Amino acid sequence: MNGQNRSMGAAILLGGLIAGTIDIGAATLINWVNPIVILHAIASGVLGRASFFEGTPSAILGLVLQWAMSLVIAAIYVMSCRPLPVLARRWVVGGLAYGVVIFFVMNFVVVPLSMAMAKPHLPHFSAAKFGENMLAMLLFGLIVAFFTERSANHGGAESR
Repeated sequence: MNGQNRSMGAAILLGGLIAGTIDIGAATLINWVNPIVILHAIASGVLGRASFFEGTPSAILGLVLQWAMSLVIAAIYVMSCRPLPVLARRWVVGGLAYGVVIFFVMNFVVVPLSMAMAKPHLPHFSAAKFGENMLAMLLFGLIVAFFTERSANHGGAESR
């Protein structure tokens, strides 16, 4: 594995795991609930409402699912920087734009199609919740973009 691939892998791992973990904390603050409730809610995407009654195994599943989704989201951004290196160079703008994309994909595609909903529907709109959740996704995008920029600068030097 060359230096560039190693750096890209590090950006995916660090960006995905850190952003995903912080996202759990953001959801906890936004909803004023225990992080375990957030993890059960994530697991409900696969298990449905039963996840809230499954205890620790369901919470662990929620954490694994959160990190898996976060790694995929980070990988998409990192891989997008190959054909579009401006995303790494202008990482703040790229990260904020990606945060907006993440927000809409998660809220209008992933969650409505998950088992968390008895039947698919659009999320309930409130200006406050919209703003809080959008800020959380902007932060998520910035974290991923930051680690991508770092890997682009340090990975390029290693591979020369």
